Amino acid sequence: MKHVKGIIWIFGITMTGELLNHIIPLPVPAGVYGLFILLGLLISGILKLSDVAPAGELLLDLMPLMFIPAAVGLIEKTTELRAVLVPFAVITIATTLFVMAVTAKTAELVLHHKNREEP
Repeated sequence: MKHVKGIIWIFGITMTGELLNHIIPLPVPAGVYGLFILLGLLISGILKLSDVAPAGELLLDLMPLMFIPAAVGLIEKTTELRAVLVPFAVITIATTLFVMAVTAKTAELVLHHKNREEP
């Protein structure tokens, strides 16, 4: 029963995010609205983490199953994908290195700022 209650909360918040996405004319994904609503409810204490944690863990455990159809679809299109494999690999590697570098620099700046504030 704890999973059902948590899933109702999560899906209700997700639907509220979808509704806000249709009402508010901003280029923000509905999932982001839902995440902010969930964060606000958790911070305010209206919703307890223990109410949604078991359902969230269940959904995270089931998430890999959702990628199986996409992987099968990619396998079926291998001949079409061979033509773009090299550019795709180069772009993937370059953007991964860029994100790693930006993340490292950001972490370095945060730690430097934190160390300056400590006596």
